[in-house]
Amino acid sequence: MKPITTNIIFGDSKEKLREIPDNSVDLIITSPPYADSRVNTYGGIKPDKYVEWFLPISSEMLRVLKPTGTFVLNIKEKVVDGERHTYVIELILALRKQGWFWTEEFVWHKKNSFPGKWPNRFRDSWERLLQFNKTKTFNMYQEEVMVPMGDWAKSRLKKLSETDLIRDESKVSSGFGKRIANWVNREKAYPNNVLHLATECGNKNHSAVFPEALPEWFIKLFTKDGDTVLDPFLGSGTTSRVAKRLGRNSIGIEVLKEYYDNAVENINNKNDISSLVVEMRQPV
Repeated sequence: MKPITTNIIFGDSKEKLREIPDNSVDLIITSPPYADSRVNTYGGIKPDKYVEWFLPISSEMLRVLKPTGTFVLNIKEKVVDGERHTYVIELILALRKQGWFWTEEFVWHKKNSFPGKWPNRFRDSWERLLQFNKTKTFNMYQEEVMVPMGDWAKSRLKKLSETDLIRDESKVSSGFGKRIANWVNREKAYPNNVLHLATECGNKNHSAVFPEALPEWFIKLFTKDGDTVLDPFLGSGTTSRVAKRLGRNSIGIEVLKEYYDNAVENINNKNDISSLVVEMRQPV
């Protein structure tokens, strides 16, 4: 097996992505600066200008991603003048016009979101994880993220009805169906599209760090050993750090020298890598 490479690049993603060969990346997972966020570090991108700012970067990502690869975008709308801004919706539509397939949407449920009180809404406790692909056929290793069946299965599968023994077609004519009997005596099931993760992590030297378990789950789902993972907004180095631990090659790009140096230090720290588990919940 070839040795794993971890390539950390200092510079602007829009420029540095051009140095990456066509169709060479298996997974892109990133959390770019949100609109009007990280003003003191990244300067802040105005919501009305967000799509215009992002599209040249996503064009390069579309070029470097393999036809079988996946792009996962962690992003969240903000409130402007008392209502949710539409820049995320506008970005989704613009990415589709650019040539991306909007395949799926996952939810990151922040189990420990900070409490607060607002006159017209509740606290934010979730963020979007948008999945895009170049083609409708892509690599996906679902068995790698299976979870324990859970206690619900003991009662639900104890006594099966006649309907449970056959394929029960969707009542809304979606084309989907299920056969409950298929899950008898199984210890694991496929997860749903909600990730229940706390926001804490071991590294605090960044203004917005997502937990290592988040990229870990998607790296397991969409790549195999020796594949290449790209994060064009590397920040503290979380994505490349996890990719290295899982035996994947990685490329990380960071425009701020302070964060770039911090990322290199974090990735080279071999004494602080622990096994992380994603908590998934099965529907009853």
